[in-house]
Amino acid sequence: MSDKSSFFAELKRRNVYKVAVAYAVVAWLLIQIATQVFPFFEIPNWSVRLIVLLIIVGFPIALIIAWAFELTPEGIKRTDEIDPAQPHSRRGAWIYVVLIGAVISIGLFFVGRYTERQNSAASGQANTPGLPQKSIAVLPFDNLSHDQDNAYFAEGVQDEILTRLAKVADLKVISRTSTQRFKSAPENLPDIAKQLGVINILQGSVQKVNDQVRVNVQLINAMSDAHLWANTYDRKLTDIFAVESEIAKTIADTLQAKLTGSELAAMTKAPTANSEAHELYLKGRFFWNKRTGADLLKSIEYLNQAISKDPNYALAYAGLADSYLLLSLYGAISPGESFPQARAAAEKALELDNTLAEAHASLGLLACFEFDLNRSITELERAIQLNPNYATAHHWLSCMPLNGLGQFDRAIAEGKRAIKLDPLSLICNADLSWVYFNARRYDEAEAQARETLEMDSRFYLAHKDLGEAFQFKGQLTKAIAEYQKAVELNNDQYLLAVLGQAYARNGQAEEARELLARLEEEAKSRYVQPYALALILTGLGDKERAIDELERAYRDGTGNYLFAIKVDPMLDDLRGQPRFEALVQKVLGPKAAGKP
Repeated sequence: MSDKSSFFAELKRRNVYKVAVAYAVVAWLLIQIATQVFPFFEIPNWSVRLIVLLIIVGFPIALIIAWAFELTPEGIKRTDEIDPAQPHSRRGAWIYVVLIGAVISIGLFFVGRYTERQNSAASGQANTPGLPQKSIAVLPFDNLSHDQDNAYFAEGVQDEILTRLAKVADLKVISRTSTQRFKSAPENLPDIAKQLGVINILQGSVQKVNDQVRVNVQLINAMSDAHLWANTYDRKLTDIFAVESEIAKTIADTLQAKLTGSELAAMTKAPTANSEAHELYLKGRFFWNKRTGADLLKSIEYLNQAISKDPNYALAYAGLADSYLLLSLYGAISPGESFPQARAAAEKALELDNTLAEAHASLGLLACFEFDLNRSITELERAIQLNPNYATAHHWLSCMPLNGLGQFDRAIAEGKRAIKLDPLSLICNADLSWVYFNARRYDEAEAQARETLEMDSRFYLAHKDLGEAFQFKGQLTKAIAEYQKAVELNNDQYLLAVLGQAYARNGQAEEARELLARLEEEAKSRYVQPYALALILTGLGDKERAIDELERAYRDGTGNYLFAIKVDPMLDDLRGQPRFEALVQKVLGPKAAGKP
């Protein structure tokens, strides 16, 4: 023990401990300088690694020198030659070296940590010019519940976080339609981010057991693979709105988005205090997103149940309005049956909460079908003001009232904005082609239709849009081929109508009359749009009967496409006819409040 004690005492006498501490502090200082300052001057990374290697190699050398030599007032001498009783160098000097080095090192360390996140984001943005730094896509959340029937709940949590983020004007938030085709934790995040036009990705999972919920989330800069933030929330089901609000607020803060007072209030608002009503609402939206007549009827059933649990649930009324609006478009019932119920639900939603963008958008779409295009624009603009990232409102504003009024420059701009927010939406992409078609920009209509078909070659509307472009470029054979593909994929009455008109214009009058007879027979048992009949009659040259059908659509208030009567090239043969021009004025003229 005495030999060991004397060895450590000798280490102390020869200042080996002091040199080791001072060396470590100065080494850390040099490493901080190399890692934080060198990149600023674009000094290669190998130089940083070289410095670290030299510091490691130099450490034992410094200890050996400290053991063998001593700094004295007369200069450097071997330690063995110095009388231990003689005064050594100033023993306090090393403390100042250590303290100064430590302060500088700590300062550089925290500056580096503070700027690391910003540098990562900036690096990601630099590698992807044109992508906004404050952009995010919320990928589908994994359902970790043992009961797979809870998939609607995981989908609902994802959708509500996205909706809260979308209310922030300073953020670009990608619509759910585009994100749903990706799984929750894909391997190729940079590719997905580029497809969606964003830098940041939110991934997550939800586990629901009885009244307990666990939500895991992580925010990632997809370009630099930097994990910006992550958290796990274990809460009761009744606290789910608070969790969603906290997640959305943290993401906005992390991305340094500017929040107005109204945006913060909208982000933190709880739509209902009734957890049963909320679960029923999520089930209703789950089936609404499937977009079939049968699923829309299921959606209406669940949303009505939600309203019975909480009669003041404004979002449930807005969902009900959306379901009734789409119900007639998907042929389940006639507009005369669905539109009044859609109006009642939307107006009730706004009576309960006039800041709901979804309800304003629903009223905007309904106003267009009621031929009040100016009111439609007002409602859709209000929806966009309340939710700048609501792609559906931009989409409807583009292809419905602005298109119908012939305001094509603005309609195209809104259509492009919708695609920016929902880049993989087939309907947004296809309807932009239709706007180009109505603007008589047939080459651009063709290009946009082809771009949509590259996303999904089986999307029937894109084949219809491509056929329309071909038809008015004088390529009827190619147009008929595209229309036939569309009909094979979806036996929709409007698709049969454009095919019938193309047959008639191509000299195939018999085939056109067969399709007309088929639609007239179907009209005895289900709703058939008069507009569809008018298209075939126009192609056959029966202008009077075509105008009769269009007038019936206006009179009955069932003209889903009648808002486009002023601009639709398919009706060009009718232009100049007094009855037709009078009908155009009725459709587009000023309206009394609430009346077509």
